[in-house]
Amino acid sequence: MDLLVERVDVWAATIEDRPGGLAEVLSVLRDAGANLQFIISRRTAEAPGKAVVFLAPLQNDREIRAASQVGFNVLPSLHSVRVMGPDRPGIIAELTQKLATGGINLRGVSAAAIGTQFVAYLAMDALGDTIRAMEILQQA
Repeated sequence: MDLLVERVDVWAATIEDRPGGLAEVLSVLRDAGANLQFIISRRTAEAPGKAVVFLAPLQNDREIRAASQVGFNVLPSLHSVRVMGPDRPGIIAELTQKLATGGINLRGVSAAAIGTQFVAYLAMDALGDTIRAMEILQQA
């Protein structure tokens, strides 16, 4: 299987849960030249009136400075792998089964297909699991 497997840093920030809260932080990153490939935002149950945003990648000092100014930090406890390749029915089921067989417990998964390609972000709790997951996926 022809897959591109890469370790990625996921950045996160807490924002106000209100109209424009997400647009404001994303605009700062856009103005710094960030070309984001992954964004997830959701309300936080533990902090009413707040939301959390996860994104990747930030690729240079200018983007990282801008992200820091609006509250983003790399999550040291969230180890992530981006997997891209040709889409077909069941591809994520197949890949997650390979990881399960290899003893990898996933913390989270986000995946989408566009046209003939898929992209998935897989999160693990430990760096060692991330490295092992990359080995398994590169052999898939």
